[in-house]
Amino acid sequence: MNTKSVVNFAGLALTAGIAAGLAATPAAAQKQPMEKCYGVAKAGKNDCAAGPGTSCAGTSTRDYQGDAWKLVPKGSCEDIETPKGNGSLKPVKR
Repeated sequence: MNTKSVVNFAGLALTAGIAAGLAATPAAAQKQPMEKCYGVAKAGKNDCAAGPGTSCAGTSTRDYQGDAWKLVPKGSCEDIETPKGNGSLKPVKR
């Protein structure tokens, strides 16, 4: 194999490896169990349920709104610290 062939082969191998890694990542991330965590979303960054007068995702009106939730990895919600307290598995008054 000449130098040019080695470089081309290495480039193809690297490209294939990157493509395979990118294709595998979303599937692996989707398999991770998730849970609703209330009171941890920044304004407009909630996944759903932002209280009366809002429709769903992205509709929370203030940071760490207690009735707006975000999906987080299962078991991590109550460990999330915010300036208004920790995350909650149930809606909280804030």
